[in-house]
Amino acid sequence: MIDIDFVRKQFPALERDFTYMDNAGGSQVLSKVAERISGYLLHHNVQLGASYKVSQEADKKLKYATSRISELLNASRDEEIVIGSSTTMLLRILSLTISKQWKKGDEVIVTNTDHEANVSPWMDLKDRGIEVRIWKVNKETLELELSDLRKLMNSRTKLVAVTHASNVLGTINPIKKIAKEVHKAGALICVDGVAYAPHRKVDVQELDADFYTFSWYKTYGPHLAVMYGKYSKLVKLDSLNHYFIGKKDVPYKLQPGNFNFELTYSTLGIIEYYGELYRHHFNSKAADFSEKLDKTFGLISSHEEKLASLLLEYLNSVPEIKIIGNPKPDSDLRVPTISFVHAKFKSNEIVEKVDDHRIGIRFGDFYAKILIQTLDLEEKNGVVRVSLVHYNSLQEVNRLIRVFKEIF
Repeated sequence: MIDIDFVRKQFPALERDFTYMDNAGGSQVLSKVAERISGYLLHHNVQLGASYKVSQEADKKLKYATSRISELLNASRDEEIVIGSSTTMLLRILSLTISKQWKKGDEVIVTNTDHEANVSPWMDLKDRGIEVRIWKVNKETLELELSDLRKLMNSRTKLVAVTHASNVLGTINPIKKIAKEVHKAGALICVDGVAYAPHRKVDVQELDADFYTFSWYKTYGPHLAVMYGKYSKLVKLDSLNHYFIGKKDVPYKLQPGNFNFELTYSTLGIIEYYGELYRHHFNSKAADFSEKLDKTFGLISSHEEKLASLLLEYLNSVPEIKIIGNPKPDSDLRVPTISFVHAKFKSNEIVEKVDDHRIGIRFGDFYAKILIQTLDLEEKNGVVRVSLVHYNSLQEVNRLIRVFKEIF
């Protein structure tokens, strides 16, 4: 059992008289993160690379932060970590650089379930003669079928862009299996992990992803993002930095204007928090960092499954409600990002009624516009989305259910 009181004390915003359930749009921030931002700005807000002591100290701090991010994702070397302002921007940078290696008639595959961050950068390549194919969701199961992907790939396929977990459906896609099929076809795989990383451990080597991105502001940190790329793939990309920054300057060539120093340093607070969760809940001291993460995220996913189970049990009991995604709470199949529509209400009408109770949920398409259009949900003004994370409590879910019962 997760110690929910211990967890919530790490997030000052949770002390307010407000129930926050819009976490897929951005999580609340750890106090450790805010402290590190403040500490860096007050004591090390200098340029890197100078000979004076404070600059050298700042350089060491940021190299250490990058090394811990590398360790968190199980990258093979620190140079595989690219820091940027957002997942959207990092994927745009990737599309601009990697497409220079492609020629007219080459193909990219995107899904109709993804957030636009991992769709638009690839769709826009049509103007340069790149063909874009759509891996369509099965409308009955609301899952992406591997058999459909195999039919789409051919000798011209250069890259498959897919989400690890849908920010609407909550569905976890089997990235390792997908990567195996993609590599068998001689292509690369680019994974949007934004909706997955707050909930589960990310091991890029285990997944065998060529590129993997997510945003720190959805994993309890600042407005910043990270992109992992296999070094052998990153080093081939052209530089988007100044003319004297060459191909071998990985990852700096993909970080024009450099990365944000104080925000990058603050990500240490997230990694330290995972360590504190482990120490607080487990007695074992012999485990290495990877094993600690396994146990920590096991604890998180177990609690989140309980939250999802409680909410889904209620929603499934209402005949007028349709779950948009897997209706089961199994943490192996979904994250607790739960979307639904109601037969008698538009989605905005439900959310606006909930607003009066100081509970934050949301309606809309969540930048997964193609998915909402595919499922004919535009006339509903999209879906109602309740997005939970491990700091949400069973009491909060019960409170939301009581409000829903008043509305329905």
